[in-house]
Amino acid sequence: MEFDAIILAGGRSSRLGGVPKSGLIYDGATLLERSLRAAGAARRTVVVGPDPGGLPGGVLTCREEPPFAGPAAAIAAGLAALAADRASRHAAAAPYTLVLACDMPRSEGAVRALAEALAASAAGTPERDGADGVMAVSADGRKQSLAGFYGTAVLQRSVADAASRDRLENASVFALLARLDVREVRVPPGSTDDVDTWDDASALGVSGRIPDGGPGSGPALHS
Repeated sequence: MEFDAIILAGGRSSRLGGVPKSGLIYDGATLLERSLRAAGAARRTVVVGPDPGGLPGGVLTCREEPPFAGPAAAIAAGLAALAADRASRHAAAAPYTLVLACDMPRSEGAVRALAEALAASAAGTPERDGADGVMAVSADGRKQSLAGFYGTAVLQRSVADAASRDRLENASVFALLARLDVREVRVPPGSTDDVDTWDDASALGVSGRIPDGGPGSGPALHS
């Protein structure tokens, strides 16, 4: 199954005192590095947020407009960056786009389960099958729209429609996806647990890091 990936890494991290989630450490790697690993099978990947520097070769970066305009605006920016990259290479769009927030340290398991479910059921393009993708649902039934594979064409149409009605900035991702026919897929326990607070980080075994420090060199978590 061919797909492109959008990694969302541009939030304010207000409940973490402004510490970027992308640079937090889990099991020896930053959350951004782990997200890139989870999306490793993508044809092309774009990280939406402040340019972290040191991205692997071929990984694109862009920023939502205006900055901190929320995940729906970030998805729109990521799609635009991927489209511009394809145009420069005269390449066709991948049938699916993985949307993945960078604050889920164990997301690799969720992405694998979603990809397997999609590959098992898809037989052609999302439009022909009448299914527009798959979205993660945690073991306790919580939907996670920022861990999902969505048909690229239908996602682009949803973004264009929202933009035409000035409903991208600070908009709900569930509202953006409301018209998509998306199948919910149960993913491994803990694979969509995210870091919003320092208590979340502590519970998940995620640590901070000193500016310019190496992996695992972060300070003790805030209380």
